[in-house]
Amino acid sequence: MNLRALRYFTALARERHFARAADRCGVSQPTLSAALTSLEAELGKRLIDRDRRYLGLTPEGEAVLPWAQQMLAAHDALLQSVELVSGPLTGELRIGSIPAALPLAGAIASLLLEAYSLLSVSVRSLTSQEILLGLSAFELDAGVSYLTGMQTPEVISEPLAIDSHYFVSLRHGASPRNTEMMWDEAAGHPLCLLHGGMHHRRIIDAAFRHHSLEISPRATADSFITLLAMVRTGQFSTIITGAHRFLIDGLDWADVRPLQRSPDGQAIGMIILNRAPLGALASTALRVARRYAESQA
Repeated sequence: MNLRALRYFTALARERHFARAADRCGVSQPTLSAALTSLEAELGKRLIDRDRRYLGLTPEGEAVLPWAQQMLAAHDALLQSVELVSGPLTGELRIGSIPAALPLAGAIASLLLEAYSLLSVSVRSLTSQEILLGLSAFELDAGVSYLTGMQTPEVISEPLAIDSHYFVSLRHGASPRNTEMMWDEAAGHPLCLLHGGMHHRRIIDAAFRHHSLEISPRATADSFITLLAMVRTGQFSTIITGAHRFLIDGLDWADVRPLQRSPDGQAIGMIILNRAPLGALASTALRVARRYAESQA
């Protein structure tokens, strides 16, 4: 079976558009279409529902997709394993990270590049669910996420940090730094927070409810960078994770104060799917994550 045709097929399933899939694969659209037609002829089944444009996968195509993804991943892992016998680790290690953990993902990426000079690392901002889907579809090698609900037999996890929260506002004069802020005090400020569909926002809302407080933020956004930019205007305050604190430490404009610690702080960690054998990239990511966790202990 032609592995190139399988790559074209999985790319089309991901992009849901012939031209975008061809561009992703670095080939012309006629070349991609011809390979897919050949794949369908080889299997004796129509895999793609199309009428001048992509309409979706047929039931047979849906059945073939996870096997095609697995075959391609196994092929890539086989090549990496052979190369490792006589040479250094190469290729692209793909990490999906929830927004709240992006600084941790960055720290892991730095350690990976320091240890493996021929490796490249790709970090994408995704939801926890998107990370699991990406791992299952062999589109990610590892994820960095909250571990709540992730510790199952299908997943290998390595805790990296316990989430903590910091209140950030525009610094005025000699306002005291590092003094702990209570949640009821934070609730009295005009807040900008992540939007309600994001995991970190749900954690923040739960922390306020734990203290019998209900909040209504003045503004919402989908990234911590946007929240900090809004705080910089002087109109808002926000709440960031402990992982993000080092990004603004030392900035003259930011007053950063630790929020009263919640008794049920959530763990953030590295996750990979529990497959046997583990691919070289996934096992390397887990090994480096463990090294990072030990350095922070």
